[in-house]
Amino acid sequence: MRIITYNVNGIRSAIRKGFLEWLNTDPADVVCLQEIKAQKENIDASVIDKMGYHQYWFPARKKGYSGVAVFTKTAPNQVHYGNGYELSDTEGRVLQLDFPDISLINAYFPSGTSGDLRQGYKYQWLDEFLNYLNKLREANPKLIVCGDYNICHKPIDIHDPVSNKNSSGFLPEERAWMDKFFDSGFTDTFRYFHPEPHQYSWWSYRANARTNNKGWRIDYINSTDELKDRLRDAKICQEVKHSDHCPVYLELS
Repeated sequence: MRIITYNVNGIRSAIRKGFLEWLNTDPADVVCLQEIKAQKENIDASVIDKMGYHQYWFPARKKGYSGVAVFTKTAPNQVHYGNGYELSDTEGRVLQLDFPDISLINAYFPSGTSGDLRQGYKYQWLDEFLNYLNKLREANPKLIVCGDYNICHKPIDIHDPVSNKNSSGFLPEERAWMDKFFDSGFTDTFRYFHPEPHQYSWWSYRANARTNNKGWRIDYINSTDELKDRLRDAKICQEVKHSDHCPVYLELS
């Protein structure tokens, strides 16, 4: 199974920049999108059907905001919209697809960059999300959790850890949550294959950051340790440019 996670920062904007042409190159079997900022009827979804993808959309109730979607060439056994927490589900943040022996979770973690109120909600969401995952693991220990986490885990994951030490997305409390998440039995699949620095998945639109590779690694495909022996390859597709993020890829047997 080939999996991609990709924050498209508005699927309609990404389509104008060539997203559908890229999708037609068969980049993965399962494509998980975050921040779609649209509903299915806002685009010509039949084009995606013709590529052989089954489509599952979970937009936010607020138009033009947040939302996730999954396009998959393998039909899931079951789809769950949301994680059971009201505000998270209102904002369209979690979509779960159950395949025969794997549950795939596509998640768009909240950002705290707009102020203390949203940063506080981000901490609440993180605790709720981990509770949701722990309950899932009781029924199926083989989970893949992909999406825009809006957190850099280690100094290696951000171009300037010193000046960003007080920035949302690299705060000690957020990084401690990532420690707890991985310590609970998850593998950072990209780092499993690539320990080298300067590997990022998001760049600011300001100050020519992408050209200069001054980025953050905040997009992940993480798996429970029960899947570690099935990991085959991972990469960050920095050459794909329909968004301020780029796709992250995982292949497993």
